[in-house]
Amino acid sequence: MSTAASPQSSIRAGIGCILVGIFSLTISDGLAKWLGAFYSPIQILFLRALIALPLVTALVLFLGGRGALHTRHIGVHLLRGALNVAAASCFYLGLTMLPLAENTAVAFCAPLFVTAISVAFLGEKVSKGGWLAILAGFAGVMVIVRPSPGNIQWAALLPLATALGYAIMMVSAKRIGARESMFTTMFHIVLGQLIFASLPLAFVWKPIDWTHLPGFIGIALCSTTGLGLITQAFRIAPASVVAPFDYFGLISAGLLGWFFWDEIPDAWFYAGALTIAASGIYVALSNGRRK
Repeated sequence: MSTAASPQSSIRAGIGCILVGIFSLTISDGLAKWLGAFYSPIQILFLRALIALPLVTALVLFLGGRGALHTRHIGVHLLRGALNVAAASCFYLGLTMLPLAENTAVAFCAPLFVTAISVAFLGEKVSKGGWLAILAGFAGVMVIVRPSPGNIQWAALLPLATALGYAIMMVSAKRIGARESMFTTMFHIVLGQLIFASLPLAFVWKPIDWTHLPGFIGIALCSTTGLGLITQAFRIAPASVVAPFDYFGLISAGLLGWFFWDEIPDAWFYAGALTIAASGIYVALSNGRRK
């Protein structure tokens, strides 16, 4: 009985982790949308990393030991840090120009970009159904954006750039040795974000209104907790099971945007978002079966 129940309990725990993790990231995005009216994305990212780094360092030391802070692939980690700052900056800027749900939905093209890039640069194979799903996903973006000569939402390119940057960041992880733990990767992601966000900081820095400090702390705590829980979900449960629940973020972003900013998506948004979600889920499940 115990051996049969163990996989099921791991799956339930994994689903719970990814749902709470996604909701935590949505709260972080909501706080970033609020603070984006007062500060640049770079300043928000810098303070997010500055607050999160001691927490992540303590967690890595506790779970992985001092050895988890060292890497043999510092160049790859620096590249990923730069990509992280660029992608997150586009996403945070998009939050100030687009509804929360729309910005989130377009950024959910990242798994489709990951698959396409893996084919081009890693030689991975994708079935005809996989390619159709990728094309359908990008068609879903067009449904949401609905570009026309008199209605081109250039702001929608920001979350699309986020998806591309995030995808390159994920594919570049293949260059990190398998012997390095996820704790090493977690630590260097935050460290890289702090380093690269600090470079242009002098040009965008604004004095902080201390009533906004809880918002910055909330972004750091929610983003760190969210990423940690999502990572744990993929560790304890099959990726093909938990990956589809990633699209819970579309629901939580829609609810948060409606509740705080009175953002009510139209029917075109729902059609496009469902197409993106269905395409991403198909790709995730087909990749899971193939592996």
